[in-house]
Amino acid sequence: MLFIISQRWTTFPGHFTLAFSQCAFCCGKERENARLDSAMIARLIWQLAACLTHSMAKPVAVSTVESVSNPETPVDHDSAPRQQPLGDDESGSVQPVQPKPHTSRFRGLEGITEEERRRPPADDPSLVELEHQAAKALPDQLPLFGQTSDGTFTANVGGIQPLQPRSSLDLARTWYRRELELSRRPRNTIESYSWDLQVFENLIGPKPLNKIDRRDIARLLGEANNRTTRKRRLTSVRGFFRYLIKDARVLRIDPTEGYYPHAIQLRSPLPLFADEQDALLAAALTDESWSATAIWLMMRLGLTRSELLALRRDHIDRSSPAMPVVFVFYDNVSKQSKERKLAANGEFATLYDRFLDDRDPEDILFPVGPQAVNGMVERVRRIAEISKDVSPQTLRHTFAIEHARTGSDRTQLLDLLGLADDPRNRASVDRYIRFASEPLGAADDAAGRAGEIQIDSPG
Repeated sequence: MLFIISQRWTTFPGHFTLAFSQCAFCCGKERENARLDSAMIARLIWQLAACLTHSMAKPVAVSTVESVSNPETPVDHDSAPRQQPLGDDESGSVQPVQPKPHTSRFRGLEGITEEERRRPPADDPSLVELEHQAAKALPDQLPLFGQTSDGTFTANVGGIQPLQPRSSLDLARTWYRRELELSRRPRNTIESYSWDLQVFENLIGPKPLNKIDRRDIARLLGEANNRTTRKRRLTSVRGFFRYLIKDARVLRIDPTEGYYPHAIQLRSPLPLFADEQDALLAAALTDESWSATAIWLMMRLGLTRSELLALRRDHIDRSSPAMPVVFVFYDNVSKQSKERKLAANGEFATLYDRFLDDRDPEDILFPVGPQAVNGMVERVRRIAEISKDVSPQTLRHTFAIEHARTGSDRTQLLDLLGLADDPRNRASVDRYIRFASEPLGAADDAAGRAGEIQIDSPG
């Protein structure tokens, strides 16, 4: 048998490739179809492995054809002419190659776009252009989904250019509104922010994002008619530029830094009195099956409207049937500090069982919108014949004041309401503690009544 091998080493900087070609097997005249037994295959594999190992140990450039009559005969490469590898000096010693110091290709830039971040790094722009041309040759395949800042997938929006530092304010407003919608911000908040940014664009004109400075912010705030409007405008543009810096990453400087809102005086809460609370719950039992359960959660556990609508069936722990536990969770990682678990009682267990018997929800307990909750509370208020205004926030105020009456301090109220420990929230819970205190003159009246009893008792 004759096994002919043509070995070609192609030398690249630091790489040697071994190519095998022109393989033929010649068999004897007595058989037309030659077959290799297991021993012959093993010898051929050993021969190929030996050649590859030898080429890696001694990188050379050889172009030769050797005829081997016996596969067990080793191939001698030592007699082949040596080609000096790259990096060797005249003496044959290998000189170490000094690596280039690493410098970020984004150094000194105000911001980078997603397209610039994905562009492959290269010293030669022509190489990048070659890759770009190869990518353009591929068939078009649009991505089916996009990804939000919190990692969830969403449908892509077509026809919107990517943001850049020199993009227009109008384009940035479109991207920011989409971000607010994907974050499931309340519709009123989205509309208010969008309106303030539209006013901002009308004031400063067609100005690129990286040219907006503090003077432009001062003009927007100075045009406000009152402190409330100024605070809302500052909140809108501050959230907008934080999005451009942290999420879109097209800017590095926040022009709103250094501006602060006015301190807005908190309004005094107007809670429901004890008889009004009983009347409201009684009226809710005559309304739709979900009304009593929803009102109880807001008035007895202090849930906000958004927390109520986010409740799922597996958020209610029924391990103890008479003492359920309600867990409040947030999908938004930035609001997980508001998460808490609240102890219910037998009254809620009865209402909840009645609700499950009628509705039997699979996941979301109350699959309605915010306005449906407002309408339900107003409808139940009219049934209960309560004259004062009642809203979901009124029920939350009632819960806080009732707990303050039982002795809950500021820290406990902050935890129960899921509020951060900041000056504004501390001032908010201090209102509840003040309203829960004993009425002025109550101690004097009690002492006077005790004195009258002592005077009348001897007679």
